[in-house]
Amino acid sequence: MHVSLQNSVDFYILFFGIPPVKVKPGYAKFVLEHPSLIISFVENKERVQANFGHLGFQVETLDALNERLAVARTLNIVAKAEMGTNCCYATQDKFWVNDPDGVQWEVYYFHADADFNDPHYQTTQAEACCIVSSENVNSACGCTATVAQEKEKEQVACC
Repeated sequence: MHVSLQNSVDFYILFFGIPPVKVKPGYAKFVLEHPSLIISFVENKERVQANFGHLGFQVETLDALNERLAVARTLNIVAKAEMGTNCCYATQDKFWVNDPDGVQWEVYYFHADADFNDPHYQTTQAEACCIVSSENVNSACGCTATVAQEKEKEQVACC
């Protein structure tokens, strides 16, 4: 289901914390300086593909991530938070939001490279998007693995 452009503009004003730089009939454009991002929304159901994966941006510091997460929680737009996860060959802290069209946004802080990739690419389970860290299991998102199971297998697919 496609929502109105105005619903998307309203959401992104909250999520980005700034108004769009340009709004025209069927069009809105946001420009972020930190992190650098330019995104345009075009209302054209016949030509614009909605299901392309997810979007995201990397913040420069852990403090920046925590500040953005606190604001997103205040606005009640956080879909999921993952701290100490290993995915996309990286150890990250991140959170996710979904825009009115269901587009997932990942906001993350990169800690270090990891030796394994996100198991999402190897499984059909949509909820298996990342791997929990070895010392804690993220049960808040429904992962039922135990640390013992994780250490035994070295990797457990959990939110």
